[in-house]
Parts: sequence; structure tokens; C-alpha cells
Amino acid sequence: MAAPAFNRDFEPDYGPVVELSPLIRRVVAKNPNPFTFTGTGVYLIGRGDVAVIDPGPTLDEHLDAIEAALGEDESITRILVTHTHTDHTAGVPKLQARTGAQTYGFGPHGPVPDKDPMDAVSFDEYFTEQEKTDFEKQWADTPDELKREGPDADFVPDVVVGDGDVIQGDGWTVEVVHTPGHTSNHVCFGLREEKTLFTGDHVMGWATSVISPPDGDLFDYMNSLTKLLDRDDVRYWPTHGPAIEDPQTYVQAFIDHRNGREAQIVTALGEGPSTIKDIVPAMYAEVDKRLWRAAANSVYSHLLALYKQGRVSVSGVTEDDGGPMISSTWTLED
Repeated sequence: MAAPAFNRDFEPDYGPVVELSPLIRRVVAKNPNPFTFTGTGVYLIGRGDVAVIDPGPTLDEHLDAIEAALGEDESITRILVTHTHTDHTAGVPKLQARTGAQTYGFGPHGPVPDKDPMDAVSFDEYFTEQEKTDFEKQWADTPDELKREGPDADFVPDVVVGDGDVIQGDGWTVEVVHTPGHTSNHVCFGLREEKTLFTGDHVMGWATSVISPPDGDLFDYMNSLTKLLDRDDVRYWPTHGPAIEDPQTYVQAFIDHRNGREAQIVTALGEGPSTIKDIVPAMYAEVDKRLWRAAANSVYSHLLALYKQGRVSVSGVTEDDGGPMISSTWTLED
């Protein structure tokens, strides 16, 4: 199955602001890892009266760089949040305390299970001893504030926004586009003056998005992708990685890719009952093994969708038990 035409040719200069267009600037945080690619790209919208999209991590040097990007007589008046994952929102309280800016978002994070579903699936046996040693060292060298990137259950926006709402500043107009799927509260922000869409983690140029139940939902994600096909944006700026040109073609490739993943899962189950732990290594053999646990969540979202459609069944689990689990055994129905 062919993947979308990913662009991983992106090596940011951490800290200094980069001018992207008359109304857009970007500062990239130095928090690279297998989930954030080269780090969190923070966008500054407008001149004078400035909005910041997804402030990123809490690193003081990064927040200093955001403020240093401002010119004389400029101020940050709004903080726009695409969704509540900590690589996007952890720095919000500090930046708000520094600037007094109001925060805008769809709402707080959705349901967060007591136990991370990814913790129920382990692929340790696929890692060599050298890989384990290397990854443990990388982990030890990672700043504490970057060691856990996941749901931010603390964020509550000052201003709740919904699909179609408009946020206006001095010389710029941003439209809110609700795009649930990666998270239930995910939104994109469309800069009308430049026909540019800031896509957060919904559509990225370097990789596909992870769909993590229960807050992430595959049906929502596919509908949100289809929704973008009707827009006339000429460019996407995701939070991680480079710009996406010809976005409608790229989004269609994402839709086709997800449909292809579903077909792979159905083919795997056609050989007999199987578990996600068995399916992922074959489906994601070319992907960094450190991402397999996240891939397991995406496969889980596909299987939940198939389960809701009655196309698969689950051994030993009923609705009374809380529904299928990521560690369940799945069987293709005739």
C-alpha cells in the first residue's frame, strides 16, 4: 500500500523566528522526538496585534524565543489552541502569564482513561539490546518537562469557539474549522487573508495522525478529512514539519491511505483470529518501532469502527464489559 507523499526534508533552526508570509511567522521548539518529528512549530499571526497558535512546551528558552519574535510595539493578545496534547499546550499557562493574552479553543480534552491503552500492548521483544540501550539513553537525556506528551486535561479555554466561528485581529481574520478525530476537540484555523489553514495534528506533511480511543475516533477523523476537500485553502501549515502544498490532493491521499489500512486489517483477520500485537509489526514494518504502540492505537480505532459496523467480533468481551479492549482477540465476520 502506497503511503501519502510525506515530506521529511525539514531541519529547523531552533529559536530564531522565520518569516513565512506577510502575516505568518514561526518559531520551532527544540522538542524533537518520534511523535513530534523535529519539534512543535509555533505560529505567530498578524502584525502589531498578534495571535499565537499552539505555544508548545514549557521550556523557558522556547517561550523566550516566541516573545523575542515580536517587533517593537507588538503584543500577543490571543493564544489559539488546535487541541489539548501537551506538546501543543503545556506552555500555555506560562505564555499567558507573561502576556495576559486570552486563550481560544474548542473546549477541554475529552475522556481520558485511567490507564493508557498503549500500556496494554508491548513490543519489547522486537527491539534489539542495542536499540533498548540507545533509547534508554535518549530518554535519560530528555528534559523532564518533555518526557510525557499526551492529553492535557488541565486546559480550559477562556473563549470557547466552535465550527465556523471567526476570530478577528488588526488586519487578520481566522476562521475556526472543527476537525475531530485525532482528538474530539481538535480544530484547524483558517487565515482568510492568505487562504492558509493551520492544521495542527489533523493533517501533517511528515506522517499520518494517531487516532487514540476513546477520545480519538476514526469515523470523526475520516469525516473531518472529507470536510477539508470542500475548502479552497492553497496551503496548510501543520504544527509539526513543513508546509503542505496542493492540500486537497494530499488530503485525498490521506483518505485513501486510511482506507488502505482498513483493507490490510481485514486481510490479516481473513487468515484467522488475531490480536493487535500480532497485526502491527507486519503492517508497520517500515515504521520506527518506537511508534508501534501509537500505531496499535490507530489499529484499535480501525477495529472499533469495524466492530461497530458488525464486520468483526471480539472473543470473550461484551458491551457489559465495557466493549472491546486493545488487547482483545478479533475475528472477521462472514
